[in-house]
Amino acid sequence: MTRKPFVLIPPSEAKAEGGLRGARVGDFDHDLGSARRNVIGALAALRATQSSTGLEKVLKVRGPLLERAVDAIGHLANGDALLMPAWRRYIGVVWLHLDAATMAPAHRRRLLIPSGLYGVTTGGDHIADYRLKMDTTLPPLGGVAHYWRPHVTSAVAAHVKGSVVVNLLPKEHQSSIDWSELDQGCQIVNVSFVQADGRGAAGHAAKAVKGKVARVIVDEGLAAVDGFRWEGWRARQSKEGILIVAPTAR
Repeated sequence: MTRKPFVLIPPSEAKAEGGLRGARVGDFDHDLGSARRNVIGALAALRATQSSTGLEKVLKVRGPLLERAVDAIGHLANGDALLMPAWRRYIGVVWLHLDAATMAPAHRRRLLIPSGLYGVTTGGDHIADYRLKMDTTLPPLGGVAHYWRPHVTSAVAAHVKGSVVVNLLPKEHQSSIDWSELDQGCQIVNVSFVQADGRGAAGHAAKAVKGKVARVIVDEGLAAVDGFRWEGWRARQSKEGILIVAPTAR
């Protein structure tokens, strides 16, 4: 197997606004185009039939963010949504610390991003503004992650065949992939973030270090993780994969 890794990394709820009309074809556009149209159709029907309360429940936002999400659905349905590369669209903590603006374009394409609207994209694919979490239920498609699982698994498996795939996904996005099927054609390396006492690590700091780890892996390869250090966080190997251990509490 080639040792040059792909990195599975989550999108962010925080997204930049704006963009341009028209963009190059993304790596998964052909394989996932029909499935994406189904999601957009379901969102358009939701927008047309649901009250604000119903929309809040599915889209999981209120106030100005809900207005923005509903407006985005309208543009998606009309086919006139503004687009920008995923690495620019996503501006959450993970992505800010990844600092994709300074990455080589080829490296951005090795970032694989599962999402509720697109199924999966690379970091270089052009995407619209949207709001749809993987752990929500979207009538009539049902659970979004369950809907996407066969499509995303097939697309990713074909894309990464024979490669190393580093899993930095939270559970919400892991559920959009059939890992036993994906494992048949590639080497999967799971990365976990833990406190110094072994308990799970979460919150802002864990998201920040996730971005830093992703950057090191994409730029320098998996071997570089062995010497990873950042603000007291450190990496070590385990039977389950790679552990990124938080600083010891003082």
